[in-house]
Amino acid sequence: MSIINVTNLTFAYEGSYDNIFENVSFQLDSNWKLGFTGRNGRGKTTFLQLLLGKYEYSGHISANVSFEYFPFQVHDKEVMTLDMVAEIVPGYLHWQMMRELNLLHVSEDVLYRPFNSLSNGEQTKVMLAVLFLKDNQFLLIDEPTNHLDLHARKLVSNYLRSKSGFILVSHDRSFLDHCVDHILSINKTTIEIQKGNFSAWWENKRRQDQYELASNEKLLKDIKRLSDSAKRTGGWSHEVEKSKNGTRNSGSKVDKGYIGHKAAKMMKRSKHIEQRQQSAIHEKSKLLKNIEDADRLQIHQLPFHKNELLELEHVSIFYGSNLVCKNVSFSVKKGDRVGLYGSNGSGKSSLLKLICDKNISHTGVVRKDHQLKISYVSQDTSELEGNLADYAMNQGLDESLFKSILRKLDLSRLQLEKDISTFSAGQKKKVLIAKSLSEQAHLYIWDEPLNFIDVISRMQIEKLLLEYEPTLLFVEQY
Repeated sequence: MSIINVTNLTFAYEGSYDNIFENVSFQLDSNWKLGFTGRNGRGKTTFLQLLLGKYEYSGHISANVSFEYFPFQVHDKEVMTLDMVAEIVPGYLHWQMMRELNLLHVSEDVLYRPFNSLSNGEQTKVMLAVLFLKDNQFLLIDEPTNHLDLHARKLVSNYLRSKSGFILVSHDRSFLDHCVDHILSINKTTIEIQKGNFSAWWENKRRQDQYELASNEKLLKDIKRLSDSAKRTGGWSHEVEKSKNGTRNSGSKVDKGYIGHKAAKMMKRSKHIEQRQQSAIHEKSKLLKNIEDADRLQIHQLPFHKNELLELEHVSIFYGSNLVCKNVSFSVKKGDRVGLYGSNGSGKSSLLKLICDKNISHTGVVRKDHQLKISYVSQDTSELEGNLADYAMNQGLDESLFKSILRKLDLSRLQLEKDISTFSAGQKKKVLIAKSLSEQAHLYIWDEPLNFIDVISRMQIEKLLLEYEPTLLFVEQY
């Protein structure tokens, strides 16, 4: 066991005027299976890069273990996988590598194939196995489940459950639940660590949020009541003080000492009420700082004059001369939400692109009305760049609506002014989601829309689909 100490960590990217971290301090145990969660753009990947020493920062990070990052860069993907392993872990023992691959249900023959010939799932499993060969290391595992099919996710989840000594960045709730024993969360204003899996952390957060909301409501009522009481008491004191001089025609002698004492007593009570009011305001200021906004999303489905929107009949997809999928037939009717399921490399994304009139080599028939309007969310965000105003204009979007959706998905006003190329992977995916939600369409086609998207935004999107029930064709690895 070794302790990783983070003390007074402060960091901002060069040229930026807002800190990602500011005077952050906490401790990690190198034996933990640590799940790392937080909304997109909060600095999860940045923190991993700081542990690796990639950026300069103020404060201190001390550890007696080395850090290894997943996914690591393979510079020459055409080399044999066996040679890649030897380059990363010189002097490794073959039987140890085979033990790790067997745990991941990967056959030995992958070692004797070029690395770039392996599927996404095979590459992920091999890279994880390689990193766990190293001694005295703490793994920084950054979103390993993206683009993995359901079977591969289960295998990787079981594998990580058998290990220890890692930080796992993931937005997949069930995946985190299965293989972590602590949660490190980046909240709005704090960073906290809790023992347990993601569901335990989420339940604790939900209870804390409910308590703070109830306390905030009570304090608001107390502040109003105390404010009204202070005004009344202060007014009474002033009126009593004025009566010391009696009235012009009363003819009676006033006890100025008694009345002055009574006025002072009322003023003292007014001051006491004011102090209680200030104390309530101070207590209220401590609340609600980490409650996440999750405003309701909307979708603008257009009515269509036919019940059937789309039909595929005996469609086969080819990559060059290779047959990827064969004789795919299905239809999409109004109100359907159709999920395409298949292993990695089975042609799911290509089928979606074909429906959206992309140039995909195929046989068979795709039938759709020429008036059918489709809103498409791609897997790929690599070409996103420039400012959001220009992007909205080029895509024919209502800029105000587009940006308001991004605000609901937790992009700050400051973030909206930055170049899209500087966004995190999750924030870029939110740009595509917001674009689709800004468009009026008969059919929505989304290709792995939740990749890189944080947990709370995932919940927002899930609620949207359940509430509006749009006609949807999608790929999602669940």
